[in-house]
Amino acid sequence: MSDLQIGLILLGVVLILLVLLFNWWQDRRVRKQMQEQFPEREDDPLLGPAPPVLRPRREPGLGPVADPGPDAASGPDDDPAEVDPATEVVIDISFAHPVPSDQLHAATHAVRRVGSKPVRLFAEKDGGGHRARLRPGESYVSMQLAVLLANRSGPLSEIEWSELWTLAQGLTERFDGSMEGPELNEVVERAKQLDAVCAELDAMVGLALQLPGALAVADLNRALEEAGFLRHGPQLAWMSEQGIPRFTALYNGRLPGEVQSAGVDRIDLVLDLPNSPPDDQAFSRMASVGRHLAANLDAQLLDDQGRPVADGVDQAIDKQLHECYQRLEAAGFSAGEFRSSRLFS
Repeated sequence: MSDLQIGLILLGVVLILLVLLFNWWQDRRVRKQMQEQFPEREDDPLLGPAPPVLRPRREPGLGPVADPGPDAASGPDDDPAEVDPATEVVIDISFAHPVPSDQLHAATHAVRRVGSKPVRLFAEKDGGGHRARLRPGESYVSMQLAVLLANRSGPLSEIEWSELWTLAQGLTERFDGSMEGPELNEVVERAKQLDAVCAELDAMVGLALQLPGALAVADLNRALEEAGFLRHGPQLAWMSEQGIPRFTALYNGRLPGEVQSAGVDRIDLVLDLPNSPPDDQAFSRMASVGRHLAANLDAQLLDDQGRPVADGVDQAIDKQLHECYQRLEAAGFSAGEFRSSRLFS
């Protein structure tokens, strides 16, 4: 190999070393500039925040509770009222997107009854929370339409169920949702079964005051209020300590405020057993008030067969009514409570 060739090879090696040295120097300068502009952080923006500092777990105990702070999570304030599976049948509707309260209210405010059966609405709040009534400023992800299976008008009919189903379909289409509910035959059969049970438990006892002639409504109202009757909505009622009517008064078969005639010649005292609180002296109490009114109004006290009320029957009828109250309780329908008042209305 000639001296010229060796010289060229050495020159090439030197040039390569110079290029590598220049690249190293350039890379080091760039890294230094980047570190000055972007200082190191505890967390990598690509991998997420640094792991939290673990604190010892506090076991629950008695004593003062510390303020949890603004970031602490709290449970939803659920409404207590819920669907009653024994007396109601339900259509479930799920929404594709949360529906604001004002929109859902506008769509459902008229859905309160189908035929003779009341309908209750329940909703699930976006983020969690059971609602028995819609609240301003909230949104809902699903709702339930719960209709009563039976009342004194009879069992839920095919027509009534079909009406509710049609209403549910309209809500589902309006809010781009989906719905689910039992088959018609199942609903009708459940309604008939509940109606049969209620028919066996239902009971009403009446006494009548046959007046000697027609008396003005205002005079009768005054006489009954002086005897101890109180106004309860449209009724005149003998009230219990719980604020529930024990028995009520009718004028010629109508509520006192509904009488159109100038005079009344008959007053009925009506004990609606499922809607009155349990009482070991239910009939005796009503009969005693009836005898007092009969004496004051010069009227004749009659039983529900139109016969004069005999002396000495009060305790025997009290015993029969007490057994009726017990049967209601055993069936799960406590007399005088809200659940019973819906069925026996």
